[in-house]
Amino acid sequence: MNRLLAALGALLLLATAPLARAHEVRPAYLQIRQTGQDLYQVTWKQPVMGEFAIRLVPHLSNGWLDARPGDEVVTPTFLIRSWTVRARPADTLEGRDLAVEGLERSITDVLVRAELADGRTFETILKPDHPEARIAFPHTGGLSVPAYFQLGVEHILTGIDHLMFVLGLLLLVGVRWRLVKAITAFTAAHSLTLGASAVGLVHAPSAVIEALVALSIVFVAAELVNTARGRVGLTARHPWLIAFTFGLLHGFAFAGALAEVGLPPNAIPLALLLFNLGVEAGQLLFVGAAILAILALRPLRRRLPAGWARLAPRLAPYAIGSFAAFWFLQRAAIALA
Repeated sequence: MNRLLAALGALLLLATAPLARAHEVRPAYLQIRQTGQDLYQVTWKQPVMGEFAIRLVPHLSNGWLDARPGDEVVTPTFLIRSWTVRARPADTLEGRDLAVEGLERSITDVLVRAELADGRTFETILKPDHPEARIAFPHTGGLSVPAYFQLGVEHILTGIDHLMFVLGLLLLVGVRWRLVKAITAFTAAHSLTLGASAVGLVHAPSAVIEALVALSIVFVAAELVNTARGRVGLTARHPWLIAFTFGLLHGFAFAGALAEVGLPPNAIPLALLLFNLGVEAGQLLFVGAAILAILALRPLRRRLPAGWARLAPRLAPYAIGSFAAFWFLQRAAIALA
């Protein structure tokens, strides 16, 4: 069974190899906030990796963003641009078209939030296959529940590094009761750090956290190699403990996916809660799909060629470990810079 699980893991990794950029699918963020009767503050925040940034340019059909931004800041993880707009009396946001140039050539989503002085809000998510939207204000105040939940689902399903960690646990533990305890411990841990980040009790540098997340995957990969060689390690003996410990790190990374894009302070707790629920839904979808695939492949267990059966237990952990080691070195360099 372990060999079949490892073979499945290798196939999944080969299928997802083109997405090995991991969390360069961090969302971008566009905030439009009315600060006076005819004054608007527009903030654009897009993820970068060191000195590299995909060319993404937001546009409004009323031309507000055609002028050069009043301020531009580049950090190791984000490019931030802002505009202060004085609008004409008849120049409102209602019914205006919003588009992000270059989004269709990326794997980045854009979380959009527009807020008027009277409390009405508009929220949506732009995607590479749908980079345009028309602004409308159908409700008064509050958060758009589907937007943050949907972003959470997509974040975990496109977060290859987080999925590799979960896959590593699955390959180590197998389809058995201990897997339920390990996944529960992982969920509880990252929910704790999400909640603590939401209320401002704890804070950790995002670049350091991302590097440690990659290191946690390297650790699980090493445990997989030891198990394949017949040496049962700490993770195999106590998977729930390792899942909980590293789940705390992954929770900080999940929180950073929203907190760092600049959500309004009064919206962060609810946004993170909805995002966390989306993460859990996506995680369960991934685990469920992997388990169904394992069960479907069980009848083929005895038909595997002898050479493949010997290679498979080592292929998956080395593939996981190679990706994770590359991410760790890359992210550590950014954190030190």
